[in-house]
Amino acid sequence: MRIVIAGGHGQIARRLTRLLVARGDTPIAIVRNPEHIPDVRSDGAGAVLIDLEKADPGALPGALSGADAVVFAAGAGPGSGVARKDTVDRAAAEALADAASHAGVHRYILVSSMGAGQEPPEDASEAFAAYLRAKTASERYLAGHEVDWTILRPGRLTDEPGTGRVRLDTEAPQGSVPRDDVAAVIVALLHEPLTSGLILEVVSGDVPIEAAVAAVTELED
Repeated sequence: MRIVIAGGHGQIARRLTRLLVARGDTPIAIVRNPEHIPDVRSDGAGAVLIDLEKADPGALPGALSGADAVVFAAGAGPGSGVARKDTVDRAAAEALADAASHAGVHRYILVSSMGAGQEPPEDASEAFAAYLRAKTASERYLAGHEVDWTILRPGRLTDEPGTGRVRLDTEAPQGSVPRDDVAAVIVALLHEPLTSGLILEVVSGDVPIEAAVAAVTELED
């Protein structure tokens, strides 16, 4: 598969790239900073230089030409303000969905967050509340879009080594999950079309990732 990854220099994205390369897939990393191109190429990805916040929407479908799937793994980042939570975590995700439709790319994986889909907790900071609202808006937009989407909501992300075992379901308890395992789940979702139309939450657990993904396909029945 040829897979375009938005936010291609991010921590999950680079892990995802390396896993895809090992599997024989062809990842293409969308990056906005030219200084990041050598890094993603060293991981084995092709590179496309586009700032999704500022790009002409008409130019985006060309970046997806020939792709079998897209993954939105971009994010404004922990140091960003409220405005960029909207322009990156919502608007850029929506623009990529539109571009995928125009380019004829039918598979779309959105990396969201646990806590999306509902109002933020009252004690949430202004920035985190804006982040969750942006993710919720991007999920709703994608769910109404004509692509074969899957939404993945990870728990609190860590840099601990992956275990290859997770809890993956439509609802999961609050918890953490290594970025390694999130990337591995995305790979499995990309290669399992029966997960289309599902909103899934993932935290660390006891089930091997391939088995966990196979189990959630039964939710479509």
